[in-house]
Amino acid sequence: MTQPLILVVEDEAILRLSAISILEDGGFDTLDAASADEAIVHLETNPLVLIVFTDINMPGSMDGRRLALVIRSRWPPVDLVLTSGQVLVAKQDIPARGHFLPKPYSAEQLVHIMRSFGHQ
Repeated sequence: MTQPLILVVEDEAILRLSAISILEDGGFDTLDAASADEAIVHLETNPLVLIVFTDINMPGSMDGRRLALVIRSRWPPVDLVLTSGQVLVAKQDIPARGHFLPKPYSAEQLVHIMRSFGHQ
């Protein structure tokens, strides 16, 4: 049973590495990006990415919400998980097939939400 490839987008290195560790311990393969721009490059070059886990508050040309909208437009099959410790996102403000996971989250919560997409 193959697990989906998850792209983790987080500008804070310690949080990015923590999320990657949790996901890999949960049996997932991961890629990582420190910005939305890096994430776009990964998506353009790696068609195996099935889920993007992105922080909302990021510096650069776009934040996580804008990234989610671009992904939904350019890569409709990719599932989305948005996270933030600073803002709450209403369900109606999350793109289709997306979820919001507030920080701080537990390892169990993160793995559970990724498995809920049913890509196995």
